[in-house]
Amino acid sequence: MVSAIRESTGNKPLIELYKSVRARTMEIVAPLEIEDYVIQTAEFMSPPRWHIGHTSWFFETVLHAHKPGFRVYSEDFFFYFNSYYEGFGARIERPKRGTKSRPTVKATIAYRSHIDEQMLAFLERADDDLVFALVRLGLEHEMQHQELLVYDIKHLLCDQFAVKMKPKPAAGIKVEGMAEIEGGLMLLGWGSEEKGELYQSGDKSPHSREFAFDNEKPAHQVFIKDFEIDRAPVTNGQYLEFIRDGGYQNFRWWFSEGWETVNREHWHAPLYWEIHDGEWLIRDFDGLRPIAERSDEPVCHVSFFEASAFAKWIGKRLPTEAEWEKTACYSSANLKQSFLWGEQRPELTHGNLFENGHWSTVPVGAYPAAATVHGCHQLIGDVWEWTTSDYVPYPGFKSEFDEYNDKWFVNQKVLRGGSFATPQLHIRSTYRNFFHAHERWMTSGFRCAKDIRV
Repeated sequence: MVSAIRESTGNKPLIELYKSVRARTMEIVAPLEIEDYVIQTAEFMSPPRWHIGHTSWFFETVLHAHKPGFRVYSEDFFFYFNSYYEGFGARIERPKRGTKSRPTVKATIAYRSHIDEQMLAFLERADDDLVFALVRLGLEHEMQHQELLVYDIKHLLCDQFAVKMKPKPAAGIKVEGMAEIEGGLMLLGWGSEEKGELYQSGDKSPHSREFAFDNEKPAHQVFIKDFEIDRAPVTNGQYLEFIRDGGYQNFRWWFSEGWETVNREHWHAPLYWEIHDGEWLIRDFDGLRPIAERSDEPVCHVSFFEASAFAKWIGKRLPTEAEWEKTACYSSANLKQSFLWGEQRPELTHGNLFENGHWSTVPVGAYPAAATVHGCHQLIGDVWEWTTSDYVPYPGFKSEFDEYNDKWFVNQKVLRGGSFATPQLHIRSTYRNFFHAHERWMTSGFRCAKDIRV
């Protein structure tokens, strides 16, 4: 298929996508001061310098494997900018990425420019389907790091980051209650069960929406029972009620490991929540704001443990990823589609993604045009939503790239839907994000579900 596309379009679509993705990374870090690039404020974050180098390292591995005569730019760079790929040799430990002053930021940017020059020249002449697949994967990988950059800059600078944020939309219609979703057999995962293709034909260029990670495949049938699911993500205001009711002091709501984490880490609220003179506030890119100003926005930066505790406290549970996907993808005719609004790629009216430029969550009900047929809102964008499903391979899974997704199939939970930091091109309703149950540094939220009793 890729060969046929190149006959009619050449390599231009992928080259243009390469340029735009690479440029966006540098746009994200542009407001930083030189000192900001090298700081590592926690073991779970990485210095911005490392991100812009690592995403270039990824493409250097493509050049090293597929461009005759290509030589590694620097063995020191190849060591420092590797992440977790054992197959590419030794690497610096993640917690130590901020302990080195070299390579300098200037040298890292020069390295990035060199790799871009080499890649663009290489892509002009490339005619190998494997190369095109690796470059497309590399661009998706870079979009992942663009989102990680937002997380890491928030932990590094938060309200000191001088980014121009677009005004938030006002809350739209009032969204309340739960929707009843019919169960039965459904198709879980990306593509069709028979051919592994998209549900409906569309743009088939190398930069089209038909990319999907291997962990979203293969599509397969599963059976779910009828269930109810919240029409909106749990909000800051709702979560504050849990806190005020002593949620963090009552073991009965928590998994054993979660309760141990609460006490060991001295959790009293989500990450970035602070209490001053008895008033809860949230620290974000737009400053330190009272909860009252953001009570109708989805709660963010909560762990799986916190989401599960709230759900138990309120008499519900978290949805499975199959229940989440059934809610997000199925039409009124019970036919699966790419997104809750149909086959069209997300636009600004469809959800709060990176291109919306808010750099934060927005009020529930702000995107009424993107509601499901059951009245569920903001399934795409704002916050990644925890599910109760373990991150394991789908039946029939086949790894398409060593050490990318397959090595993480243990002890993690699936999140769905994207966030305000996720690029539009990068998100799919079948996208399976995954984190450990205690993690909350990412833009994670949730909505609740419950069984329908007959």
